[in-house]
Amino acid sequence: MKPINLTGKLYLIPITLGESDPNDILPQTVKRAIEFIDCYIVENEKTARKFIKSIYPEKVQSSLILSTLNKHTEVAEHNEMIKPCLQGINIGLMSEAGCPGVADPGAVIVKLAHEKEIQVVPLVGPSSILLAMMGSGMNGQSFAFNGYLPIDKSDKKAALKNYEKLSQDKNQSQIFIETPYRNNKLLEDLLQILQPNTHLCIAADITLPTEYIKTYRVADWKKTKIDLHNRPTIFIIHKLN
Repeated sequence: MKPINLTGKLYLIPITLGESDPNDILPQTVKRAIEFIDCYIVENEKTARKFIKSIYPEKVQSSLILSTLNKHTEVAEHNEMIKPCLQGINIGLMSEAGCPGVADPGAVIVKLAHEKEIQVVPLVGPSSILLAMMGSGMNGQSFAFNGYLPIDKSDKKAALKNYEKLSQDKNQSQIFIETPYRNNKLLEDLLQILQPNTHLCIAADITLPTEYIKTYRVADWKKTKIDLHNRPTIFIIHKLN
């Protein structure tokens, strides 16, 4: 007789990308998951509780068990966080924005789940990286997400020149992000460093009422005024042959 598998599942639960109505952005599968899951791994407990309440107000907050996973979390704590799955309890993993595991510390928990033979269930939701790529008009057949650029000015210049060359040599769109309060400075750097005919997509506040997605050549961006301060933004560059 085949033994019963009592292992819980790890649900990757997407959230909104900002202050927007979850019912406009997320499918019903997310709500249904939150209805039956009481154990969560989150980046910030306060915002996670607020999100859960917005999705399923009937949820009793005192029933929730939340573990915090962020840059301060010790590696030794990861095994404790995922332990409930090994005891037959389902766990929900949430990012602070968008999809967990993508440009998000939750990837370490997903990796650990695979190592422990725990089923991983990714749910559909908004990824700012993918949505920006979709809306950019650039090469959706070949693109790379590079995370954050170096802070040092000379290192940043070298990185941008390298990504620009890669985009041309491989016909591959290059995606990166910046801390929102540094967005305007990064845009200044992009316009100074990149070639005038390089295409640049700026995708800010994706899925929000203030959503802004535009692709121009660098030469044309120099004639355009936009304030990106404290607006979650994706930058994509591509230099065509």
